[in-house]
Amino acid sequence: MFPRRPPVGLAAWLAGARGGGLLALLANQCRFVTGLRVRRAQQIAQLYGRLYSESSRRILLGRLWHRLRGRPGHASALMAALAGVFAWDEERIQEEELQRSIDEMKRLEEMSSTFRSSGVDHHPPEPKSQTERDEDSGGKEQPWEMVMDKKHFKLWRRPITGTPLYQYRVFGTYTDVTPRQFFNVQLDTEYRKKWDALVIKLEVIERDVVSGSEVLHWVTHFPYPMYSRDYVYVRRYSVDEENNVMVLVSRAVEHPSVPESPEFVRVRSYESQMVIRPHKSFDENGFDYLLTYSDNPQTVFPRYCVSWMVSSGMPDFLEKLHMATLKAKNMEIKVKDYISSKPLEVGSEAKATAPSSERKSEGSCGPARIEYA
Repeated sequence: MFPRRPPVGLAAWLAGARGGGLLALLANQCRFVTGLRVRRAQQIAQLYGRLYSESSRRILLGRLWHRLRGRPGHASALMAALAGVFAWDEERIQEEELQRSIDEMKRLEEMSSTFRSSGVDHHPPEPKSQTERDEDSGGKEQPWEMVMDKKHFKLWRRPITGTPLYQYRVFGTYTDVTPRQFFNVQLDTEYRKKWDALVIKLEVIERDVVSGSEVLHWVTHFPYPMYSRDYVYVRRYSVDEENNVMVLVSRAVEHPSVPESPEFVRVRSYESQMVIRPHKSFDENGFDYLLTYSDNPQTVFPRYCVSWMVSSGMPDFLEKLHMATLKAKNMEIKVKDYISSKPLEVGSEAKATAPSSERKSEGSCGPARIEYA
């Protein structure tokens, strides 16, 4: 009596498993199941699109995001498929972040006599941001090192604990433009496309009525031979006329409607805080500013090369910003007045999270890249 042979399909499966193909078979099965679920999610989205308004759909999906986010994987692929919902409750810039930057400026002003002495080569201790506290939890805070010391421009840097990167800080003064003009030129994305030749793309993706925060997609040239970089970040500004101060805070985020493109290198670590203190008023020439900046450009170049690029590039950018402000002032170029406009005065909740009409398709997500030039 001959032994019973297994079915042909099962025999082939077993042979594949013995030949090391079991993992490939499992991977194919996982892709198949994932594809089914994504298609099911798209069908559900189309159904809800017919049944609910845009605002109701976004509220519903926002609640679903929060319910799933704490679970393993938090269904990121599902949320990307469902109309690109951005979790504003988690990502909007809070009042505390703005206030920390203002407090740092106050601390700096209190010690201004020390800064203006020519012998200073370290930055005095200052209140740390949440990111700095997280990074310093495993080690001692690094001192600030003077990189450039000019009459109206001082640049410091300090190592970010646990990384090969630096955080940079600039304290400067301009006397020939008003704080309002300088602030508006910095915020106006359309005007920046004209005066900043490095910009490839700069668009507002989505706005939040609750805080006035905006999500932007910024693509910029990097020095040859490096690839161009792109940033997706949230920004929020505040103008306090009573205390005579302006602040702009930005940091990197992920937005489902802007997937990573194979054409650019995505910068996922980026923070910037700018505080402006008028000498007199918002509309009279003269102000001091404090800029704190850090990012990870994901380059294979040595640390000293990256430091040199940032240390030389930051003064260059600020001078371009200054000259663009002068040009707008002297030639009376129309620039949006962000101080007078009130971003929180929006009629309905639907406008709070409605994506900007500037948004365009970014293409499919390319393969992950670990190191870049």
